[in-house]
Amino acid sequence: MSKILVLTASPRGERSVSRALTVNFAQQWGKDHPQDTVLLRDLGHHPVPHVTEPWVLGAFAPAEAQTPESKAAIAISDQLVEEFLSADRYVIGVPMYNLNIPSTLKAYIDQIVRVGKTFAVGANGYEGLVKGKKALFITSSGGSFQPGTPFAPYNFQEPYLRAIFGFIGVTDVQFVVADSMNQGEEAAKTSREKAETALKDLLKTW
Repeated sequence: MSKILVLTASPRGERSVSRALTVNFAQQWGKDHPQDTVLLRDLGHHPVPHVTEPWVLGAFAPAEAQTPESKAAIAISDQLVEEFLSADRYVIGVPMYNLNIPSTLKAYIDQIVRVGKTFAVGANGYEGLVKGKKALFITSSGGSFQPGTPFAPYNFQEPYLRAIFGFIGVTDVQFVVADSMNQGEEAAKTSREKAETALKDLLKTW
């Protein structure tokens, strides 16, 4: 029995490709694995707070220096970290915004990447504390940024996600990409169908 944490980051509803692919995968996973718990957190429609000065105070100041505002700010982060660590696998839908991830997902990442919680600093440098987890990223973009394409150097989405999740210890990651959504109906249809096929296969092997 596993716990699957599903994150969607698009502010769009039915028109969002990343949201549709991610939610459909999660729903089908729940049907195929009824013993698992599937938890959905909709960051696109219900964003978490950005890091603020009270948050920084709550994370790093001693107890006697805490304020009601700092305690409230870090309490949200503590809840998100606990939820994140309690999951065994992550399914994350990520549209590309300006060559990278949406600010809604970045705000969430800033809430959960915390020293002593999800990473540590020791004599040998940084160490990720989130061990033995899997992550599936379902990404979408208007153009094609795949390796070998002219726009591949502009893809800061996948490298960043690999780096930041690897930083906290999540190195078993896979990407399913639905790109070329703005490159004409045929290109968009072909890419989406390819992503849907890949996700169907992952339902059996992930």
